[in-house]
Amino acid sequence: MPSKKLKDFLDSKKVKYVKIEHSPAYTAQEIAQSAHIPGKELAKTVIVNIDGKMSMAVLSANFPIDFDYFRKETGAKKIELASEEQFKDKFPDCEIGFMPPFGNLYGMDVYVDKKLTRDKNIVFNAGVHLELFKISYQDFEKLVKPKIIRFT
Repeated sequence: MPSKKLKDFLDSKKVKYVKIEHSPAYTAQEIAQSAHIPGKELAKTVIVNIDGKMSMAVLSANFPIDFDYFRKETGAKKIELASEEQFKDKFPDCEIGFMPPFGNLYGMDVYVDKKLTRDKNIVFNAGVHLELFKISYQDFEKLVKPKIIRFT
């Protein structure tokens, strides 16, 4: 069952979404393959510490974060991956590592890589291991109001 917080939020905003179920997979690339979605269309949510502040970085599954670009674009001194131990309690309605890219629901800033803005839709983890949601990128941007920068 998807994150109740996410589902309720999308329903309250009358946003159309498609639920996609897939077989067990753990990495973003494996999930894309299992769900028969090109890796560039699956958005992965990575939790980072930006000068000590926990934030979400949202990027295509088939790209790694380029931390040099990320620092330049944000003006941050230090950006590093957050450990699961650091963020696990921030997402009580989600399985660890499967949080949706809706930082606004969890009190976090969201940074989206520019490459994702080129796609008509965004597909992302719905808070649980075996489900994805697909919505229009335009709806996502309107709801989340992410900071769009280049970091891949």
